[in-house]
Amino acid sequence: MSFALVAETGEALYLERSEGWTIEDCSGFVREAVLPLLGPPEARAVADGDTLTVLKSDFQQVKVRLAEIDAPEKRQPFGTRSRQSLAALCLEKRAEVRVVDVDRYKRIVGRVHCGGVDANAAQVRRGMAWVYERYATDAALPELQDEARAAKRGLWVDPAPVPPWEWRKR
Repeated sequence: MSFALVAETGEALYLERSEGWTIEDCSGFVREAVLPLLGPPEARAVADGDTLTVLKSDFQQVKVRLAEIDAPEKRQPFGTRSRQSLAALCLEKRAEVRVVDVDRYKRIVGRVHCGGVDANAAQVRRGMAWVYERYATDAALPELQDEARAAKRGLWVDPAPVPPWEWRKR
């Protein structure tokens, strides 16, 4: 992503986002000109069905674990489809994160809305994640999971899917 700014002198100034660069690295003039162009936080990468990377408006990348749900592991059945589902919901869309916690891996754990859609609930509704009952506080999530199971959506097409917390013990 590049930004071109034109100074009053007519000189073009170019900024290109790169690893480790923050808006604080800019001079006051450039900072004031760039901030309105940066826009809202945006989902930039999806690691799996319950983890994504959000690019904040200051160009800092933050890894976010979706709260209250647990998606299949990458090598687990439906792991790839779950990741693709989250990517379709969030990738390169405005992402609003309500922070719930920070986990032991120093990831933000939160409720994520991408383009106005509750990604946590959508993953459960689509049958692309389980409700992580150990951490769930949203009473609507188990109902969405029951509906997905009854409709045999996503991972529920399998008569006995293995939850990720059990899969990881293997």
